[in-house]
Amino acid sequence: MNKIALEIKGLTFSNSQSGAYVMILGDKNSQRCLPIIIGGNEAQSIAMGIENVKGNRPLTHDLFKNFADSFGIEIKEVVINRFHVGVFYATLVCKKNDEIIMIDARPSDAIAIAVRCGCDISAYDSVMQEAGIIMDDADFHDNGNDENNEVENEPETEEQNDVEDLDQSDLESLLRESIENEDYEKAARIRDEIKKRDNDKE
Repeated sequence: MNKIALEIKGLTFSNSQSGAYVMILGDKNSQRCLPIIIGGNEAQSIAMGIENVKGNRPLTHDLFKNFADSFGIEIKEVVINRFHVGVFYATLVCKKNDEIIMIDARPSDAIAIAVRCGCDISAYDSVMQEAGIIMDDADFHDNGNDENNEVENEPETEEQNDVEDLDQSDLESLLRESIENEDYEKAARIRDEIKKRDNDKE
């Protein structure tokens, strides 16, 4: 099964879930991205791993890496291998001596470990086709200023919430607008609706 190499494009606050974040994983060779909702603790751990910040005591993901290192287990790769009913699934590909071991994991935990181990992150092409959205570099900008926060916190209208009643061209326009406003959760919902309609046509 074909795999797509990914990189972490950013972490941003969730608009709909208090305390949650959206992690953006981007295809290294295209503008297709996977927005994945993760918890605040996992987001903090990923950010600390990226910045190589060490706490006074090991976090859970630091402990996992220390345990693996101590027993000669190499973390080779993280693979986002499934997307089902809005949930992403991942696998840690590990190597002990000459044996390859696959460990089921949440994407947030797997990637928090990956940034500490420096291993590759990828997704099956089927996952990217089903759950990916197109974003360009201009969509990845600092959302910490007041102007952007006002846009993100602006109440949604009934028409924006009820995507099922929108025609195809309106859906595509709303998808672009959601990405521009960094509302990746709404973008994912619209993406799913577009995908559903495309499947109904087949």
